Order: sequence, then structure tokens, then C-alpha cells
Amino acid sequence: MAAGRARRLLGSLWIALLLGQPDPAGAAARSGSQSLLTGSLVRTFTPLYFLVEPTDVLSVRGASVVMNCSAYCETAPKIEWKKDGTFLNLVSDDRRQLLPDGSLLINSVVHSKHNKPDEGYYQCVATVESLGTIVSRTAKLTVAGLPRFSSQPEASSVPKGSSAILNCEVNADLAPFVRWEQDRQPVLLDERVYKLPSGALIVSNATDTDGGLYRCVIESGGTPKYSDEAELKVLPDPEEPQDLMFVRQPSSLTKLTGQSAVFPCVAVGFPVPYIRWTRNEEELITEGSGRFLLLAGGSLEISEVTEQDAGTYTCIADNGNDTIEAQAELTVQVPPEFLKRPANIYAHESMDIVFECEVTGKPTPTVKWVKNGDMVIPSDYFKIIKEHNLQVLGLVKSDEGFYQCIAENDVGNAQAGAQLIILDLAPATTGPLPSAPRDVVATLVSTRFIRLTWRTPVSDPQGDNLTYSIFYTKEGINRERVENTSRPGETQVMIQNLMPETVYVFRVVAQNKHGPGESSAPLKVATQPEVQLPGPAPNIRASATSPTSVTVTWETPLSGNGEIQNYKLYYMEKGQDTEQDVDVAGLSYTINGLKKYTEYSFRVVAYNKHGPGVSTQDVVVRTLSDVPSAPPQNLTLEVRNSKSIMLHWQPPPAGTHSGQITGYKIRYRKVSRKSDVTESIGGTQLYQLIEGLERGTEYSFRVAALTVNGTGPATDWVSAETFESDLDETRVPEVPSSLHVRPLVTSIVVSWTPPENQNIVVRGYAIGYGIGSPHAQTIKVDYKQRYYTIENLDPSSHYVITLKAFNNVGEGIPLYESAVTRPHSVPDPSPMMPPVGVQASILSHDTIRITWADNSLPKNQKITDARYYTVRWKTNIPANTKYKTANATTLSYLVTGLKPNTLYEFSVMVTKGRRSSTWSMTAHGTTFELVPTSPPKDVTVVSKEGKPRTIIVNWQPPSEANGKITGYIIYYSTDVNAEIHDWVIEPVVGNRLTHQIQELTLDTPYYFKIQARNSKGMGPMSEAVQFRTPKAESSDKMPNDQASGSAGKGSRPVDIGADYKPPLGGSNSPHGSPTSPLDSNMLLVIIVSVGVITIVIVVIVAVFCTRRTTSHQKKKRAACKSVNGSHKYKGNSKDVKPPDLWIHHERLELKPIDKSPDPNPIMTDTPIPRNSQDITPVDNSMDSNIHQRRNSYRGHESEDSMSTLAGRRGMRPKMMMPFDSQPPQPVISAHPIHSLDNPHHHFHSGSLASPTRSYLHHQVNPWPIGTSMSHSDRANSTESVRNTPSTDTMPASSSQTCADHQDLESTTGSYLANAQEEDSAQNLPTAHVRPSHPLKSFAVPAVPPAGSAYDPALPSTPLLTQQAPAHPVHSVKTASIGTLGRTRPPMPVVVPSAPDVQETTRMLEDSESNYEPDELTKEMAHLEGLMKDLNAITTA
Repeated sequence: MAAGRARRLLGSLWIALLLGQPDPAGAAARSGSQSLLTGSLVRTFTPLYFLVEPTDVLSVRGASVVMNCSAYCETAPKIEWKKDGTFLNLVSDDRRQLLPDGSLLINSVVHSKHNKPDEGYYQCVATVESLGTIVSRTAKLTVAGLPRFSSQPEASSVPKGSSAILNCEVNADLAPFVRWEQDRQPVLLDERVYKLPSGALIVSNATDTDGGLYRCVIESGGTPKYSDEAELKVLPDPEEPQDLMFVRQPSSLTKLTGQSAVFPCVAVGFPVPYIRWTRNEEELITEGSGRFLLLAGGSLEISEVTEQDAGTYTCIADNGNDTIEAQAELTVQVPPEFLKRPANIYAHESMDIVFECEVTGKPTPTVKWVKNGDMVIPSDYFKIIKEHNLQVLGLVKSDEGFYQCIAENDVGNAQAGAQLIILDLAPATTGPLPSAPRDVVATLVSTRFIRLTWRTPVSDPQGDNLTYSIFYTKEGINRERVENTSRPGETQVMIQNLMPETVYVFRVVAQNKHGPGESSAPLKVATQPEVQLPGPAPNIRASATSPTSVTVTWETPLSGNGEIQNYKLYYMEKGQDTEQDVDVAGLSYTINGLKKYTEYSFRVVAYNKHGPGVSTQDVVVRTLSDVPSAPPQNLTLEVRNSKSIMLHWQPPPAGTHSGQITGYKIRYRKVSRKSDVTESIGGTQLYQLIEGLERGTEYSFRVAALTVNGTGPATDWVSAETFESDLDETRVPEVPSSLHVRPLVTSIVVSWTPPENQNIVVRGYAIGYGIGSPHAQTIKVDYKQRYYTIENLDPSSHYVITLKAFNNVGEGIPLYESAVTRPHSVPDPSPMMPPVGVQASILSHDTIRITWADNSLPKNQKITDARYYTVRWKTNIPANTKYKTANATTLSYLVTGLKPNTLYEFSVMVTKGRRSSTWSMTAHGTTFELVPTSPPKDVTVVSKEGKPRTIIVNWQPPSEANGKITGYIIYYSTDVNAEIHDWVIEPVVGNRLTHQIQELTLDTPYYFKIQARNSKGMGPMSEAVQFRTPKAESSDKMPNDQASGSAGKGSRPVDIGADYKPPLGGSNSPHGSPTSPLDSNMLLVIIVSVGVITIVIVVIVAVFCTRRTTSHQKKKRAACKSVNGSHKYKGNSKDVKPPDLWIHHERLELKPIDKSPDPNPIMTDTPIPRNSQDITPVDNSMDSNIHQRRNSYRGHESEDSMSTLAGRRGMRPKMMMPFDSQPPQPVISAHPIHSLDNPHHHFHSGSLASPTRSYLHHQVNPWPIGTSMSHSDRANSTESVRNTPSTDTMPASSSQTCADHQDLESTTGSYLANAQEEDSAQNLPTAHVRPSHPLKSFAVPAVPPAGSAYDPALPSTPLLTQQAPAHPVHSVKTASIGTLGRTRPPMPVVVPSAPDVQETTRMLEDSESNYEPDELTKEMAHLEGLMKDLNAITTA
């Protein structure tokens, strides 16, 4: 029988070969393979499929249910039903019957607590005799339970216009059957009144008609079930604001695609809140979106849910006073869907076929196969391959029929089928057929393969045109498989994929052009038993389960050779050469911690007691993609004009993309309105131009990378401000500010700087050059470029070069330069390349680290020669062209002493020998903000017109705001000495400079202080300003009248203003309207007369004061000349001849000063008052804010820079004062100041007259300060003193004396440089004077008792130093006077004084250090007495 069937098959194959068709086994794997029809008994595919399949049904007890089903076939199919996998006997069933179309009718559904015969899963089965059977998808019948309320409506009240929610919670099955009644009448649902899917009722924007009795009704087929009634009261609008709160928050949902999802969200409060939604932190547009609808009260409905709708939804309620939010997750599930359905297949017996089936769904569906309605059980001949495909090996006639792929997951199931037809073969009738092949033998027998060889048949001894088919099967099995030789005339074949230690039966059939011939005799061959080791694990599959995990599954090896003890799973990242492994006991394992979106290969080796078996083939899988795990890098902003900003960035670091980056999302907002965020999604380009911005507005930007999975983390917010006005492009650019050329042999390096006028657009630069004429060649470069090398020039040639800036209007004025290239004979070294990659890293408010790379160095950037780098920097202000420079021998430099919140530009050049590069491209950096270091200034207080109990406080911003001022705090109190926490606080938000304070007590003195703040914190407080509120009866006077007198330290008169006019004729009108009979003309005459008289008086006083000042200065100059001998008016430190102070040098003792543990040691020259009665204590309140930082310095100051006005500002004089002559022979101890060697040494100074500000000011003394500063230190000295903290221990001066005639240096660096140039001044000791009786500097407020005296035996006794409460203790080294036994002349002591204030701070200084006239007169008389004593002693 088998031989006959083989002959028929081979006949069919032979006919197919005649028609030129390919191998029929391969051709049979697809439907429509017409080659198999040739020579066969033709049969066509018969359609059999379902027109309607049953769907899930929800019913109630006692109702009737129809499960629809209808199938199509040419022959009417027989329809049957299965419930829970078992056929229903519908013939004897009186409640369930089959309808004519095949549907199932269930009358009066039965459902009780213990008897649920109708609930379950139903399946329709369609059968056609002699053709086959198909089954439908399964459908679930759910019967709703008994009507029962889990919660009922409760009485509540709602303000008019607000929202209310009435609960009516029932089983999920019964929710569709719930409706509502108001006052026993059905509630009409609309966009204002909405029923949630759970059954609850939302009433939004409540009106009076919404009040009444509410109840919910369950109508599930039987008698309606009513809930309790609850009254809803509608209240009038509340007058007071009410807290914002949620009465119903959204809860997480799981929905199928195509369903609708509703997130309830109801918030109440007054004012009535506004509801908006976000998805995954992105604003959700509900207006006009179609699928997203905002329901009553703010609930969100999503219709026809898709997979892309999954995510986190946030309900945000905002009523202007408060904002609250609530979140919920939407999970979207997808029923199984077919990506590829099985196709009909023609085949012959003994062939192998594969039905293909691809499905998708969420969760991932499982697949099973059904043949003619019965489950296919995997075996040696029926195998599931590639997860879902069905392979049938060695077909037999009974395999014919309908095969269905059934996919199922938690949310549904689906089926798709195909028909298999086994063709009957027609016998061949033409020509002679070959006889049986001879001598079939197994020449190689292994465990899993056998090689067969044979001789050609007797009928055809040559056998060149014969092909052979080898049929084989396991002994005792009726399924034969076939293997064909690969080419004609071949007489051997390798049969693979056999089982070890198994007997197989082989036979060979030859075929020629007429068809297959006779079969050889069967040959039985037993494969070898497998070695004791396991075989490969079959069906190894790897699937990515997440972006970082892969699950690998396999089956038990078919030849285990004993018990499998465990498996070893090997895996390796693609492109790597190190393989990792893990021991596994079962048949699957999930590997976690893998890289996202990365390919891995996996293989499995089984182990038994003998060791590892055969490895499986590698399977490769890529982990799933995910959102990027890092933000993009190096986000930079470039303001293009007043309405657009260009963004540039780099992708996230390699390894953090987690997938293919599909684009970038840009979010930006105004800094002033942080909630109003705009989004822009671009492609994969690394730049984006944001247009349509508002002019003069600061915007913040952030960028995030996108993959198909979503948005990765965003960069930090980066801000930039659009221009107030666009740069001018109505005219050509101005001439470039400089042009430099550097000729080489065959090239010229051209460098330039841009035009000084930065307000005109520059699009680029045009460089023209030629021999004798600049018009021979022209090169255009970008506007950012600052240098260019002109190549391929002739040696020893005279070139003329022009440079013009150009824009869209045209080219500007050219700048000319000429250069002669060097002769060829002299080899010229190539120019140094400028450093590249200059970067500025902000470290603090005053420090920036500059780094760069040098392309002329080797790759390791190691410096081995004597090159050095010069760093230059300046503030990025067009008017500022003054650079500061420093040298460095490494590839980085730390620039210190910068101003806070200031944009600097930096560039670097390299020098090696006599060769230098051009300056590099500039890098920019803005120092961090710092707390304000000066208080608000010009604080004034005025009454409000017509409201004597209301005052207006005005002020100006701090001079040193160190950042953007974000607000002020006004402190006021009636007690100036009260603790600051007892003062009343009035906060002022933003940068307003005026504020009203109301309801003050009449006729009461108040004190006011103001404090500024920025993003870094609070600045110092201003000095207290006193103001007395008007008396009750004086409220009708001019509203700007000020309290007379300024009592207490730090008080100041308040500016009345330019508009003030005194009341006339006893006028009581608050607006100055005359009440006397004078007419308006007389009033005008009086006003003019008073004004003229006032001006005349002011002029006379000014002339008088000027003359007095001039004569006073002449006296001072004379006194100075008598002391110093010759005097140079504008001399520097070189011109100053030190007086002969060093008398009895042999008695002079030089003592080294111990370095102070304080990081900021103090140098001070101590002034000596004439007697203890001259010492005036200073109020401690003056010291509150002395310890400030000063970041800007005065330059040289002449004697005129401090006039008698400085005395009014409370400055103390530099004085040449005699010592007390009580000790007969004083000795001077000189101590070298070693601490000055530190180039970063911090100097201290202070000014009592200006407690809110201190200045570093070094007076060049008659003898230079001894210092030892190397040249390497000098470069740092200028910047290192920029952060010079002030202290309260330095003396101050009140009026100007002869010391001011010296040339003043306001920066330590320049002074120290001068001091170094004086060779005789190197390493001189500094004299420190110690008095023998209580002495006190003008700056020292605490006075020791008059009776105390210093012990002259002590080696060095410091003066009493003042210590501010919040400042570190500063040690003060002082000079001491001993006894030698003979009289010494008085010793001059010079006191450093504060320089004149800058214009930006003079008003503040004036306001805080005014003297009364009589006090000033006393001070002047006191100083003149001192001058007379000084002159007398000096001339003696």
C-alpha cells in the first residue's frame, strides 16, 4: 500500500517537473500552488466560515438572551453549541433552543446564589460532512446579581454656581441599569447634569431648579428598586472665600481599545474653581479635540480609547487663590488581533507543511491550534514553531480538514482558519519508468543523522537524468516523510533530525521524465545511542518583556540521557566578546538589568550528572525601547532678535538613548508666568528657532529627547531675554574696530575685532587682498570669526589687505593694512595655533574656571616645552575695552575676584619663545548671583496727601544688588533700639520702589529700615530713618511737611521734593488754595519774590563756604610742607622721601610678627588723640552692616577729591599727631609683616561714616609698607584683592589734612607694584606704636577706663579692638613705646582714610552721616588746634 502511494506521489512530482515547476514540497506551502494540481485529481478549496460570531452578553435574571451565530458554506452547515467546552443537548431542552440561523435562544435566564446554569462561556460549532468543522470565538454570558445598593444618596447643600455629587454605588453589572429621579420625576441628563458610569450623579453650575429630593432607581427587568431619597439644597453665593477641595477624585481605569473612559473630577470652593487636565504632565486640549470631552463639573471623557491614550492623567483645580490636583492612571488593553492569518494549503502525502499565524494584543495573547474543532496536541509530527506557527510532518490523508489558530488573552479571543487539501495523484501512463534502485545501504550512522547510498536502477545504468526520493519513518509508525536528492544523478543523501537509539525504515524511489519508478526494498537502520550527555534543548525562544529584561524559554532535551540536573543560560551583548551565564533549574528564566534597546544573543546548555550537553543555537533578541534616560546635553540659547531665540543642543550621552531618538520636545515659558508653558516638537535636528516671542521678555527653555515610547528627562531650565529692539539693519555696519596682520612666508594671518557700534547687524566680514591692490581676491567669513589665514601667497611680496563688515544692506567702510611676506630663504616657523575649545565653568559668584585645549600639543595634551598661555577677560559690555590678563602654564586657569551676576568674556593665547598665537574664540560666563551687599539707598518717608495716618516710603535699589532684586522688606518701629524681631514687617514683592503704610498713630516718631532680597537671600538693612507723623490738627497742612529735627544716629532729613511750596497767608487748605482775600496775581508775585530771595541767600552762603574752604586748605598745605620739607602735588610713591624716622638705629629692635590664625590679618596705623577728653564714643548701631564686600575701586585721587564736604560726611582726618610726652624715652618696635607675602592676602578697612559700605583705600605713607612680593605674585595681586571684606577695626577720618596731598592708590595691587619699584623699600619693617596710656582710634567705639595703663614691660600690647557681634575677632598688631632715658621727638602716625564715594552712592552717604552745624564747627576748631600743636612740634 505504501509503495503504491509513493508511486502516485512521484508521478505527480514528475508531471510537475515536466512543467518546469520548482520543488513541489516547497511549492505546497502556499495556497494557490498550481503545480500540485497538475496530474492530480483536482479539488478546489471549499469556503466554510462564520458570518456572525457570538459576543459577550450582560443579562439579568428572568430575561431572554440570544447568542448570535451564523456560518456560511455551499452546503448548509450543521450548527451546534458548546458551553464551557461541552456540547449542549438542545433537543430535549425546553428553555434553550436553536434558531434557524444558528443562534442560541435562552428563555428566562436562571440565576441564583447556588444555581447558575446559564452563566458561562459559549462557543458555536459549524460542521459540513466530508469537509470538516470550524469553531467560533468564545463568548461570555454574565448575569447581573440582585439589585443592591452599596451606597445611597445623602442630603447635601451646594452654593449656587458650584458642583455637587450624589452617590449611588451599585454592582458594576447593574450600573447600566441605574437612572435618577428628582422629586419622583426622571432627571434629564445634559452637559450640566451627568451620570457617571458608576451610577453617581454630578450636578454642576447649580441653579435654584436643581434643589429637591433625589433618588436613584435600578431597573433590571423586574420590579424597580429605589434608593433612599436625599435632599439637595441650593444655597446663595458665599461672601467669604472657601477652601478648595475635591468631592470626587479620578480613580485609575483599565479599558479596552474602542471603549469610552470617564475620569470623574469634581472640586468645590469659592471662588468657583476652574478644572483643567494634563496627560503625562502635558496640557490636554479638550476644546475641539473630538475624543476628549470635559463633562459636568470638570470630569473627563475619552471616547474610542486607543493605545496612545494610556498614561497618567492629572485633574488640576484652580480658583485663583489655590491650586489642587489629583492623578489617575489609564491602562489600555487590546484584544487579540491577527497580523497574519493562516492560508489554505494544497499538499501531497508524506510532505511537510507549515500554517503561519501572527497575532498581537495586550496582554500578549497565547495561541492554540484546532483541527476540525478538536485541539491539536503537539507531538513529533505536529509541532508549534516560531511561537505561533503549526508544522505538520509527513502528511497522511487523515490530516486533511480545517485548521484554526485561536488567540486568547485576558480581554478577548479571536479565531482564524484555513483548509488543508491532500491531493490524490493520477497514475503516470506515458513511457517506461525506472526500476528500483539497487544496494541501498547506510554508509554513516550517527545518533541524529544517517547517510544513505545506492546504485542506479538496472533499467537505467547511467542514471544521469534520474532523481531520487527517500521515504523514511519510524518503525511501527504509519507516517512517512520524504527527502529528495538535490540534483539529478546524485546517489546519496543525508537524513537529519533523527532520534538517537531509534529504528527507522528507509526506501528509495527513482524517477525519470515519465514519472516515479519502483521502490527499493525497505532498509531498517537503528541510530546510535547518544553519548551520556544531554542533547540541545528544543524550541528555545527569547522575548523582550521590558526595556531591561528578556525572558528565555526552552523545552526538555529530547535525549536527556538520564535526569537533567540543571541548565546554564548564556547571554552576550551584541558586539561584545564576553559571555555571561546563569544557572537555571526550570525551563524558563528572565534576565533583568540589561541595557535598553540593545541586542543580546542567548543559548542554553543542559547538564546531567555527566556534564554539559549540546548547546542550542543562538537566538537574538533586542530589549524593548524606552524613553531616554538622560536629558540632551549642552543646551545653549542664542538671541537672534527681539522676537526669536535659536536653541542648540547635543543628544543625550551614548548609552542613554534607550531607543531610536525620533525627535526633541522643546518647552518654553515666560519667566514671569511659570504656569503658561508652550511646547514645540521638532525632528532629530539639534537646533530649533523659536519665533513669535515678545520683545524684551525673559524666557526659559528646556529640551527633552523623544523615542516612540515617550519623552525622556528634560534639561534644566535655561533662560534668555529677547532684545528690547531689533538690531539695526537699515544701514551698513561701521568700520571694524581693529585689524592686525602677521605675515609669514606664503601666508598672512589676519585678525580683527568687530565694530564698536554693536547695534548694527553684522552678517560677516569680507577680506580683500592682492599685491599692490586689495581688489584681486575677496574672501567672506562668518560674523563670529575673528581671524583668518590667507594662504598660497608669494614670498617677499607686498600685499594690501582690506577688511569690511557687511550685512544685507551692503558692505561697510573698509579698514586697510599692508604686509610684506617673508623671504623664502629664511625658514619661518609656522604660527602658533590659538587654543581651542575654550570653556568657562562658573564656580561661584566671583570665580570662573577657564579650560582649553591646545591642538599643537600631542593627543595626551601634555606640556613638555616652555610654552605658556595668556588668559584675558573683561565684562561683556561694548563700552568696556579694558582687558585683564594672567599667565598660566597649564590648560586651565582660575579667575577670581569677579563681580557677582556679571557676564564676562574670556579668550586665551599661547606663547612659545618669540612665537605667539592669535587670541582664541571667546567664551562667555555669567557669575552666580550673591546676596545684596549693600542696602537700599535714598530711603525717604513722606505723608500721604489728605491722610495724615498714611505714609509713603520711597527708596532706590541697592548699589550692589548682585542679582535681580525680587523684593524688599520694610521694618518699622517706634523704638529705634528695639530688637529687630520686634519691628513690624511690610514685605514688598518685585522691584517696586515705593510702598504705603496705613493706620499709623498720629504725632508719633517712627523709624524705618529697608532690606532688599534676590534669589540668593537677604541683603543688609538700611540705616534707620526717623519720621514723625503729623498731629491731628495739622493734617490740613501740606501733606509733604516733614517732622523737624532728626534725632538719633543714622536719621536723616527727608527730601520734601521740588514741588513743595510753603502755605501762604495761614492757609488751611490741604491743597494750598488761598483762603485770604488776595487774588491770584498777588499770590503769584509773593511766590516769585520768595523764590528769588531764597536763591540769593543760597548763592551768598555758597560763596562764603568756598572761601573758607580755600583758606583752610592753604593752612593744611603749609602744615604738610613744614613736615615733609619738599612736597610734590601729584607725586607717586617714588617721589615720596621718607623722613628720618630711624633715629638710634642701633636701639631699634626688629621683631617678627606671628602670623595671625585669622585668615584676614589686619594692618592698622593707630592715630593718637590729644587727650582722653577728645575721644567721642561711637554708637554701636553704626556697626550693623559694616562687614560688606566691595567689588569696585576708585583710581588715583588728588587732594581735591576730598573737600570739606567729606568732613560733613563724617570722615575722620589723616593726622600727623604728637605722642604723649610722658614717657621720656620712647622706643619703637618694628615688626616685619610677613603675611603680606601672600598674594591673596585680604586687607581690611572700614568707615564709621558709612556703615552700609566700606572701601579699601591704601594711603601711600611717607615710608612704604615693607613687602616682599615676587613677580609671579604680582599677576594675581590685582584680582586677589577684589574680594576685600571690610572690618570695623580700621580707623576712619573726618576731615582732610596734609596726608591727602599724597597720590592716593585705591587698589592694593597698583600700590604694591609701586612699592616694589622702590628698591630701598624692600623688606622694610613696619613701625607699630604702642602708647603708654589708654589710647583709642576714632574707629574704636569702646574706650578703656581712664585709669588703666599698658604695662611697658610687655613685649607688645595690642590696642583694644572692637568686635562686631557677627564678625570674627581680628588681631591687631600695634606699635609700642618704651623708655630709653632720653627725650624723643614726636613721631608722625598716618591713618588710612576712606576714599570719596562714587557717584552712585553719594546720596546714601550724605543721608547717613550729616553733622549739625554747631557740631561741625566744634570739630573744625578741634582740628585747627591739633594742627597748631603739630606745626609747633615739627618746627621745633
